[in-house]
Amino acid sequence: MSTRALRRILHLDMDAFYASVEQRDDASLRGRPVAVGGDPKGRGVVAAASYEARKFGVRSAIPMARAVRLCPSLAIVRPDFKRYSAVSKQIFDLYRAVTPLVEPLSLDEAYLDVTENAWQEPLGVTVARRLKKEVLDATSLTVSAGVAPNKFLAKIASGWKKPDGLTVIAPERVERFLEKLPVDALWGVGPKTAEKLLAIGCVRLVDVRRIPAEALRRVVGSWADSLLRLAHGEDPRPVVPNQRAKSCSTEDTYAEDLTDPAEMRAEVEAMARQDASWLAKRDLFARTLVLKVRYRDFTTVTRSDTRRPTRDADELAGRAVALLGRTEAATRPVRLLGVGVHGLLTPEEFTRAIPPDPQLLLVEEP
Repeated sequence: MSTRALRRILHLDMDAFYASVEQRDDASLRGRPVAVGGDPKGRGVVAAASYEARKFGVRSAIPMARAVRLCPSLAIVRPDFKRYSAVSKQIFDLYRAVTPLVEPLSLDEAYLDVTENAWQEPLGVTVARRLKKEVLDATSLTVSAGVAPNKFLAKIASGWKKPDGLTVIAPERVERFLEKLPVDALWGVGPKTAEKLLAIGCVRLVDVRRIPAEALRRVVGSWADSLLRLAHGEDPRPVVPNQRAKSCSTEDTYAEDLTDPAEMRAEVEAMARQDASWLAKRDLFARTLVLKVRYRDFTTVTRSDTRRPTRDADELAGRAVALLGRTEAATRPVRLLGVGVHGLLTPEEFTRAIPPDPQLLLVEEP
């Protein structure tokens, strides 16, 4: 591996953060399945689920009505983002006391570059262990940590033994670790892309390496080179302090042009739902949805729709399909489709943009 492998990167991810804060502050919720979110009688969605609730299949971003069907004993708590933000500030203050290289991903998740750190600790695992204890002592909450030579591996490692996990991928263990991973462990490989990769023989992450470049590009388009680097465990991206995402987009270049309008609608709907999941994971809302269509002759058009901020998957999917209807996709073969979300807002910005009704945080108007 290159000298970049000498970096010591941490990925720290609080365990079921919103739900854990609620259980910490309300003794009656401890040990019970808990979901933080909106009203199941409306269009509320789950923002966070406790580990007790996850055993029933309850997870973030699913409709609350479905969560209640999965777990009838579910305790539903309305979100208190002001309280979560205050706890998040406590946690990030601890991180920044160790290194200025802290890249927040959400209120409860961050990358840290601890190659050099205030504790003069030469081992990333020691820094991670000490930070886990500091977070627990300060907040009574647990955080899972991944330690690795780069961001990609550190993120996978942090989820390896949740909750309260600590997983280290030392440079000499990278190859052994990669060999254990399925192909969908790669960033951006969702169910549809995983299915396409499986069809060309990629079962494990390392299988991507032996696929001819052209075959890989037919499946994942221009993303093929990045995917191949990740399959080798390479990720040179630096930890960038205070970086904030400005947009997210999902797109696919098809091996054969699409001509069936129903298939196109299904594709853009799935992409919009994937973007909604991305928003929910990062605790963001989006004002603008953008549709991208590239026809057989490489002519590319975009359509956009700006409305009240949302991260509701059904609404975003419906808006994406409506935008598709404003193109010539029904009469021209399509080689690429994409759906993106822009104009992103944090929960605090959302509450300032929208009248202060707690239901509006997670429930969209019919």
